[in-house]
Amino acid sequence: MSSDPIRIVRGPGGEVAVEGVLEAFAVGILTRAGFVSWPALGGSWVRLPFDMGRVWENERAGWAADMLTAARYQVDLDPSLRPAAARRTKTAMTAQPPPSNASRRNRR
Repeated sequence: MSSDPIRIVRGPGGEVAVEGVLEAFAVGILTRAGFVSWPALGGSWVRLPFDMGRVWENERAGWAADMLTAARYQVDLDPSLRPAAARRTKTAMTAQPPPSNASRRNRR
């Protein structure tokens, strides 16, 4: 594995591309996340398909970053690609009380 991080960025034209040294295994993970790969002179060119919508692109980029991180790659994800759910502050979940017996009788 390379010590350089894999960077998932949104380019100036709005395209989502992957930069950095990519091994075949990393390309396979990115392909699983929806990225497409083409051979290039310096290795391979990896990006998401065009015009799929920002929400879809953000979800796929975040998923790819999670999978690459789980495979022990260093990943830099462009802040503009973080899914909306990841940007929200986490809130504590509270348990709701069970419905009362009176409301159960009304359903029958």
